[in-house]
Amino acid sequence: MNWCSASSLFSTVSTCQHNRSQPSAVSELCGSRVHRLPRLEKFIYDICMKVLIIEDDDRISLPIKEDMERQHHFVDLACDGKVGMELGLSVEYDVIVLDLMLPTLDGMSICANLRKNGCDSAIIMITGRRKASDKIQGLDCGADDYLAKPFEIDELMARIRAVLRRGGECRQPVMRLGELLVDTNSHLVKYSSTQLHLTPMEYRLLEHFLRNPGRVYTKSELIDKLWPYDQSPTNFVIKTHIKELRKKLLVAGASPNLIETVYGIGYRLRQDA
Repeated sequence: MNWCSASSLFSTVSTCQHNRSQPSAVSELCGSRVHRLPRLEKFIYDICMKVLIIEDDDRISLPIKEDMERQHHFVDLACDGKVGMELGLSVEYDVIVLDLMLPTLDGMSICANLRKNGCDSAIIMITGRRKASDKIQGLDCGADDYLAKPFEIDELMARIRAVLRRGGECRQPVMRLGELLVDTNSHLVKYSSTQLHLTPMEYRLLEHFLRNPGRVYTKSELIDKLWPYDQSPTNFVIKTHIKELRKKLLVAGASPNLIETVYGIGYRLRQDA
């Protein structure tokens, strides 16, 4: 992706003015004090995900964002329709939570344009419109589900889980490759009987490799998947994370070639190491 354009998008997102002209679904459900929202104890499926929330009411978007981030997911927030669509087209997201009524560009148009341009993220449309005709229009323009405001946060999470199950994206909580074990529920990593203590980024890298052992990931693919869109780590930063991860695996008894450098391309987790 173009990191210069992504940085400008981040600036636009950061300077958005929040819309407080109407009570939000979240504040209607939970009262005027946002912190009374129920915490999301478990999110979608057991993997660090990239989520985009396109919503101009911060009383809805911010509590959802904060709780998702507590679960170690990357969450980008856009409060403007055009900015949200540009982010959806330039960054690979697992889930997009999309409001219908937005400044500059409405949710229906955003959804249709994303699908037209090949976006395959799960899209959950949220709106105050409750008529069956509105739901049909939203689903027909490419949304995977449609949730009317006000709604419970737990219901939003359940609907996202259902959409991901239909798409075959639910993951097993425990993954194994030879002596390597990763429990995504507890974030426990073991090689043979030795527990590894990884940094958050080392864990995300290892989990990502383990989802598709043998697949070569370029550095740009790793950046798009594992770093927020407003960050552009250098090759040195990526190499450093890989180097430290290899060291910890080696100390635990793994082969030094378990994470292999494919020169000129990227990295992969070897299945035969």
